[in-house]
Amino acid sequence: MSKISVKLYGGVAAVGALALMSTAQPAQAFDTIRWQVPIAFASTLTALGDTMPWVADRLREVTDGAIDLRVAEPGAVIPALAVFDNVSEGNIDAGYSWMGYERGTVPAAALFGAMPFGLESAEFVAWMTHHGGQELLEDTFHPFNVHPVMCGVISPETAGWFREEMPTVEALEGLRFRAAGVGGEIFAEFGMSVSLLPGGELFQALETGVLDGTEFSLPTVDEQLGFYQVADYLYLPGWHQPTTNQFLYVNLDVWEDLSPQTQAVIETTCMAGTMYALARAEALQGAALSRFEERGTNIRTYSDEQIEAFYAATQRVFDRLRGEDEMFNAVLTSMEEFQMELRPWREMGYLPRDWMTRIGVE
Repeated sequence: MSKISVKLYGGVAAVGALALMSTAQPAQAFDTIRWQVPIAFASTLTALGDTMPWVADRLREVTDGAIDLRVAEPGAVIPALAVFDNVSEGNIDAGYSWMGYERGTVPAAALFGAMPFGLESAEFVAWMTHHGGQELLEDTFHPFNVHPVMCGVISPETAGWFREEMPTVEALEGLRFRAAGVGGEIFAEFGMSVSLLPGGELFQALETGVLDGTEFSLPTVDEQLGFYQVADYLYLPGWHQPTTNQFLYVNLDVWEDLSPQTQAVIETTCMAGTMYALARAEALQGAALSRFEERGTNIRTYSDEQIEAFYAATQRVFDRLRGEDEMFNAVLTSMEEFQMELRPWREMGYLPRDWMTRIGVE
């Protein structure tokens, strides 16, 4: 990302902040905040872990240091997957994580993190901001004393790295596989033994055979973690996680004590961070796939038959989870309704993704 691009996206937050600061008493516009903000992914992981540090830098800049969010790496303050619990209990003021790790306590959280066969990145932002997603988010999390602010959306995950080729869904049976969210339950429908391990443990688990395969994140992130060195097959598309959505979790009592101006500048800068993350993610993945091919990775796309089987399993899991949790059903129904409303536009308004191949462009 060039300095020009960074300044451009930073300017989005700056415009909102400057508008707020142009009051009669700019010095009193913002509360003084000194929060330590643990993050779930290492800041070195491109597009996945570096968004919250970028947001924190922009907030310090546009508020002249009044809002100082001090990012803490995973494990430095709390375990990587424990952000929600610690914010909810008031042990920390705020934290930053993929929404879904807390699905055992908040089942609907998994849908805000990613909806299998669901809304893609831009569509999710549209649903959140214009089709009731934010209201449902608050209804879901406020009872747990947490106020989440959307603060990072990136492109689809890879569908999985495997040590062996997976030509059919039957080949998945019995495999030891790492997966998160609702996607993990769907993989289990095919007889896979699914576990949730942090990203930092996956390379060794694949190398030693503790895992037969894993999904984790974008091609660039998977590359940084070295999966291509210990798994020969990469499968696409990321049907189980068409978008990865991260949130700044703020303790609700702490959030409600902030001034409206402070709340607004955090929300505005997080929206800038969302666009920064999405642009950064899209900018880098094509080159990463090319590097995998150059190193000898076998890149495969799931067949139509496999996709059909995954979709059928997804509907079975959704039907079960709808009946288990009222809020899960409400969130999923809202997402599905928006997806169907949008369907004519997405199918007719855009060129087919393989249009170059169809007309022979090389």
